[in-house]
Parts: sequence; structure tokens; C-alpha cells
Amino acid sequence: MSDPIHSFVSAHGQLLPRWREAFPQAVEEVSHGDTPPQLVWVRLQADAPAAVQIEAVRQQAADAPLVVLSDQPSDDEALHCFALGARGYCNTHAVPELLRRVADVVLQGGLWIGESLMQRLLQGTARMPLPAPAGAPPDWAALLTDREREVALAVADGASNKEIARQLGITERTVKAHTGAIFEKLGVRDRMQLALVVHGRRSRQP
Repeated sequence: MSDPIHSFVSAHGQLLPRWREAFPQAVEEVSHGDTPPQLVWVRLQADAPAAVQIEAVRQQAADAPLVVLSDQPSDDEALHCFALGARGYCNTHAVPELLRRVADVVLQGGLWIGESLMQRLLQGTARMPLPAPAGAPPDWAALLTDREREVALAVADGASNKEIARQLGITERTVKAHTGAIFEKLGVRDRMQLALVVHGRRSRQP
């Protein structure tokens, strides 16, 4: 199976070194011969509305998921871009490892929201009795170890990896390892789905 085609759109029409490192086969335009891109990345220009820039790309690649890159990311801009149909939003100068993680999530049908906005959304779910997603395990806690349950609850309440590490007296690397194991055991794709599983089930308890 061939690697996905990543198309990068920017005012300068050039790939940044980090983009090239993350995706060596990336191209600098939306169209790529007869093969449409699997993922389109758009670097926002400060002097033009995001809606105009996204619509221009949509006219060339209507079906490909779109990730917005921002030189000065903010939660408000991220929400605006998601409202315009973006599937991901991150810093223009994110490290290659993060760019690859964004691509993996989006290409699997998920949303890459970013840590700051994700924390805001997760904190919101912690205050609202939301239903768990379809197919969620009936007793998620029973599938996890004691430490994984602690991590899952902290993640679902909107804590960052750094905050969880400090709270539990472990390293961020260990938090990431626990989070990965939790996702796999519960069959969830991201922190938002985990929050819905945790708080959805919790809300049904007396």
C-alpha cells in the first residue's frame, strides 16, 4: 500500500523543512497529476480571512480532509476553522513527530483539536451528563489497571499529560504509555472519545 499523498498549500508555495521531514513524499500543490491528495494542509495567511483560504482549497480538493496550519494558533481561530470543515488544526512549526500524529488521527477519521482547546472541551464534558458513544464498554473501569483508571479519569477531566504526571508522581512518558494502553483497551481513538466513555457511564451511576 502506497503512502498517503500530503499536499501543502501556502502563500510561498514551498514546503518547510519540518513538513518535508514529516512527509518526504509531500507535494507543494493541491493537484498531483491524476491522483488526488489524501490529506491537504493549509498554512493560513494573516492578511486573508480563513474562510476565503479554506474555500479556495475546497474548490480544488473537495473530498480530501483538510488540516489548518497557523503561525499564531488560538482556540478561537481553531473553532472557526472547524466550523468551516477543517479536520485538524495545529501550529505551522510543529515538530515532524506531531505532524505525523495529526495525520494519523485525521486519516483515521478523527479530529485533531490541539491540547489547549481539547482541555476546554473535556472540562465541559466533565460538567455535563453526556451519553457514552455507541459500542462503549459497559464497565470501562473493569478493563483497566488501578493506575490506568487514575489516568483515564484525569484525562477525561481535561488534565494535560504534564498535569497528570505531576498529580500522580510519574513521568510524562509514562502518562503517554498509559494513555495509549487505555485507548487500545477501551477501543477509543482520542481523548474526547475517552471523556465521553468515562463521563457518559459515570452519569448513569446513582
